[in-house]
Amino acid sequence: MSDILIIDDEKDIVETIEYNLKKEGFSVHKSFDGINGLRLIKEINPDLVVLDLMLPGMSGIEVCKAAKKNDKTSKIPIIMLTAKKQEVDKIVGLEVGADDYIVKPFSMKELIARIKAILRRYISIPKGEKAKSMIVFSDVKIDLDQHEVAVKGKPVELSAKEFKLLEFLATNKNKVFSRERLLDDVWGIQAEVETRTVDVHVKRLREKLGRSGDHIQTIRGFGYKFKD
Repeated sequence: MSDILIIDDEKDIVETIEYNLKKEGFSVHKSFDGINGLRLIKEINPDLVVLDLMLPGMSGIEVCKAAKKNDKTSKIPIIMLTAKKQEVDKIVGLEVGADDYIVKPFSMKELIARIKAILRRYISIPKGEKAKSMIVFSDVKIDLDQHEVAVKGKPVELSAKEFKLLEFLATNKNKVFSRERLLDDVWGIQAEVETRTVDVHVKRLREKLGRSGDHIQTIRGFGYKFKD
């Protein structure tokens, strides 16, 4: 049974989500403000957080940033749930580490489907398969089990999304991916937001990997590939 934490100040929405998640067999925790919500993230260490953007006490963006900066909670997937429709809000939410973004009003079936899809990516292990635990290229080592990256033997701090992007590209060497495809496969969303967020993450990755960042190549007018 997966633990889901809902952080939203609209009690009727929280109760509706809670009711439907419990019907699906999830264990549900809830908070109605950002400060208490962040405290629960640290205490409960849930499998996934449904987080409203506009919260009293502490905004959803601040909660997301704080959770992603904490080593113990940085890998917890977060779905942003908000009434805001502006493109910039979606980009900001994704760039601070949110895994998905849903605008109110929303379909409960869609929310549950996205929750299940994200949980499959994070905690599901295919039966009879053992994932390759280490990827090595140039002077970079990627430990897939520990979610750690080292350059020339020195640890490099990557956000959860930066790590997932690097892992995806490095395990699909010499294949070209569009920005829309990367949003779909790495972020787990349809390309409804400006694809600039992919460019921002690639730029940060290259900077953190130093000269080895050149392995991530830009395919002009299309997207990116990892050149072996």
